[in-house]
Amino acid sequence: MRTIESALEIDAPPEDVWTVLTNFDEYVEWNSFIPRASGDARKGGRLDLKIDPPGAREYTTEPKVTVVEEPHRLVWLSRVGFPHLFDERHSFSLGRADDATRFRHHVVFGGVLVPLLLREDAVRRGVDAMSVSLKRRVERRAPVRA
Repeated sequence: MRTIESALEIDAPPEDVWTVLTNFDEYVEWNSFIPRASGDARKGGRLDLKIDPPGAREYTTEPKVTVVEEPHRLVWLSRVGFPHLFDERHSFSLGRADDATRFRHHVVFGGVLVPLLLREDAVRRGVDAMSVSLKRRVERRAPVRA
């Protein structure tokens, strides 16, 4: 099992971050790691994603949304073939930090093919880039506070 995590604070409430995070149609405008996304953030729903890790081959996946706790937690799970062959679970957590949001993107890879298929450094750079881009997108849209 391999884990990749990115965490940062976003100067906006969790509701604002959630709105951008779950508006998959707009990923093309700001998210270089997942430049194409569609679907609904609802438990049991399927997403259609193109993932483009920097320096590695892009791939498409249709993960199942397994957890939705608006506006605090979103989890999806992708599988190649059957369970435990190559599983990829993305968890997004949004917690309050005074007037900001603590954002965490946690990815866990598991399965027998992980050592052969995972380009860990490329995915780590992509996850970090997505977090920074989300922060920029949300903070540009957030209302100015006095």
